[in-house]
Amino acid sequence: MSETEYACGAETGPGSSTVPNTVPNIDIDELRKLFLFERLTDDQLTKLAISGRVQTYAQDEDVLRQGEPAECFAVLLDGEIQMISETVSAGTVAMPRTSQPGVYGGATAAYLGDRAPQTYQHTLRATAPSRIFMLPAKKFAYIVAEWFPMAMHLLDGLMSGGRMQREIIDRRQRLTALGTITAGLTHELNNPAAAAVRAVSELRTLIKNSRMQLAGLAEAGIAPDKLRALIEAQEACTSNLGNQPQRSPMEISDAEDELGEALEELGVEDAWELTPALVTAGFSNAYLQKIRAKVGEEHTPSALHWLAEAIEISQMLNEVTEATERITTLIRSAKQYSQMDRAPFQQVDVHELLDSTIAIFRGKIPPGISVVTDYDRTLPELPCYAGELNQVWTNLIHNALDAMGEEGTLTIRTAHDEDEAIVEIGDTGHGVEEAIKDRIFEPFFTTKTVGEGTGLGLDISYRIVAGRHGGEIKVRSVPGDTWFEVRLPLREAANTD
Repeated sequence: MSETEYACGAETGPGSSTVPNTVPNIDIDELRKLFLFERLTDDQLTKLAISGRVQTYAQDEDVLRQGEPAECFAVLLDGEIQMISETVSAGTVAMPRTSQPGVYGGATAAYLGDRAPQTYQHTLRATAPSRIFMLPAKKFAYIVAEWFPMAMHLLDGLMSGGRMQREIIDRRQRLTALGTITAGLTHELNNPAAAAVRAVSELRTLIKNSRMQLAGLAEAGIAPDKLRALIEAQEACTSNLGNQPQRSPMEISDAEDELGEALEELGVEDAWELTPALVTAGFSNAYLQKIRAKVGEEHTPSALHWLAEAIEISQMLNEVTEATERITTLIRSAKQYSQMDRAPFQQVDVHELLDSTIAIFRGKIPPGISVVTDYDRTLPELPCYAGELNQVWTNLIHNALDAMGEEGTLTIRTAHDEDEAIVEIGDTGHGVEEAIKDRIFEPFFTTKTVGEGTGLGLDISYRIVAGRHGGEIKVRSVPGDTWFEVRLPLREAANTD
């Protein structure tokens, strides 16, 4: 073994040396207690102990750094470590801290030889004073190849094949999710857009008729002061739209009948066609007499026709306004959901993220499913990657809807516990069986039938919550009452650059 081979196993500090070791500085019984080495023979453990060395690290000291030459395989003996990765698309990803003896990192794929990454793919940091067994990468590769030849070939195949499969399914998952969201958003946008088109089409006819009615009044010689009084009456009626006291369908029908009879007595043609618009604006028999007094007996029928047309025009304009506001709200929700033009990491109101996700799903929620929100408005803003958390809410809500089918209740509630934000998404579906609760966050594990699921939704959610945000996601479930609980830290994690 050369000095270069052994450099990663040398002790640090004054008096350290890279002279090859011939006497192990760790007892083989300590190595045997680690799950990685528990089946090795005494001879193998002795060779392993001689090949590597134990090194100590202070709190917050890096054991190895991403991007540096992958020269060492590191195994935790005691203490606590954290794995941190810098990625192009997701930024800094910090895995949960662990104190489990035997966890490892570093040159884990050294047995692949030249096909292994030549630099560390992550940073390994001691988050508490720790002792770590450092084994040179070349020695680790030799041990795996010589002691476990069949296992090496299996691992090689699993790594290359699994990576390819993961990439293909991950792409398909993203496309499927995009298609689902696009379909729902398109459906939601179609309704107000169609309403606006219909209202505008009717407006053309109404405005044309209104002009003709006004021209008829002018030809009939209505005096300017009476025309002004009629216009003022129209303004009063249209301002009353939407401000009328709530009435039952029976009460509205009785009011229309009463007004229709009064209009017929005045000789108004098509009286029953005018009454719905007039009653909607709060028109009554008493107001009818005021109009009659203001414009004169001879002009009353034409004035009432024009007044009804003007009220309908205002109603159509209100419909167009509501439809376009709905479209604007949906577009705003889509931007909030996708986090367009936003910094990846930001302080956000988690309720805005949840509401935008619900809005995206509106077109996919069956009529028999009710949505209940129970928000703790005292919850402070959350430091997070907002776009990624929206993916978590999407996955959890999608699963809840699938579990319920056509009927049920989707409940979304928030709370906070000291320095953690809590988001719970519940459904009244068939539940998660006790036997599979521990597996639902595993990659590719799914309870759906062939062709309906990839088994990546909850895996992705777990990686975003735990790996990306240092949070926790868990499930509790009985038939008819399933809850996914997401806990996220309210304080931004220390900079890991």
